[in-house]
Amino acid sequence: MREMSAKALKLGLPLSVQVDLTYRCNERCVHCYLDHDDHGEMTAAEIADLLDQLAEAGALFLVLSGGEIFLRQDVFEIVAHARRLRFLVKLKTNGVMIDRARAERIADLGVEAVQVSVYSHNARVHDAITTLPGSFRRTIEGVRLLKACGVKVGLTNVLMKQNASDYPGVQALARTLGVACTIDATIAPMMDGNRDVLALNVDGGTLRKVLNDPAVAGPAGEACLPPGAIGETGALDALPCSAGHVSCYVSPYGEVYPCVQFPLTAGSVRGTPFMDIWRNSPRLADMRSVGMSDVAGCASCIHAESCSRCPGLAFLEGDMRGPSIQDCKKAFARTGVAPLPIVRTQRKQNPADETGSRTC
Repeated sequence: MREMSAKALKLGLPLSVQVDLTYRCNERCVHCYLDHDDHGEMTAAEIADLLDQLAEAGALFLVLSGGEIFLRQDVFEIVAHARRLRFLVKLKTNGVMIDRARAERIADLGVEAVQVSVYSHNARVHDAITTLPGSFRRTIEGVRLLKACGVKVGLTNVLMKQNASDYPGVQALARTLGVACTIDATIAPMMDGNRDVLALNVDGGTLRKVLNDPAVAGPAGEACLPPGAIGETGALDALPCSAGHVSCYVSPYGEVYPCVQFPLTAGSVRGTPFMDIWRNSPRLADMRSVGMSDVAGCASCIHAESCSRCPGLAFLEGDMRGPSIQDCKKAFARTGVAPLPIVRTQRKQNPADETGSRTC
């Protein structure tokens, strides 16, 4: 994959694309970053045309997500068209609407994998987060049906204050079900920039425990690696992220972004061919001009080679050329050593420290 990504980067190709089919959802998760109203989703014909353009552009990997994709009655028409174009297709869903017929259809279409959100092994906790009574039971039944039909399934467990201690239980549940499990300790701001939801983030002590748990981080304790380290260059010369370089995101309304967590609008496929946006968007060009060595506060930071800095989170914090303090906090939790941007922030908050004064 690294070799393929490096080649795609050299050729200027969008190797992987996520397309959200809808923002509508049958759940109302307390941490969700989306506006669930329908403001004019692309039709099945528009999405089919987009997929044709993506295939012609050289994309190989396609993620179809939402919202809840199965609220679209034409979802299988869209998936079937994607498979005819030879995309490797992955689906993201909450699993609530997966019955045997849908599970069998997913298997018949040759979908590569299905990612399902599970917030706790405890039904009460899970349902409280989704705010949909009975969602845990229906989600797990959906996972079992997919598994029985031979579909590869992975659980995604997003950590927040409500479920911070439940991730071992979710991992155990995944083992029982015979599926993979990913733990995600990031609560993303709303796509409109509202940051109130970040109050749900776990505290520093809990984050430290999670990121240093070998069951989450792996044997070397590496919870997060640079998401865009492509090719054989050093960390400071590598890309900050693959977003906008070899991957991108398209909203249900046809807007093109570097990533679902990087809401920098590059253009709309409803008015401009995808490849024209990909090649000629001034905003994508501006974003692509930023290398890790250009990121203020990061180039000289001790965590530069292992930081999981997300440029989308940095953008939502106010500057895509700056650090993501949210990711700085992860580095701090993982190592106990304060990253340079945090140190500078603390100095600004406590200017007396710079003159040698002691604070309580």
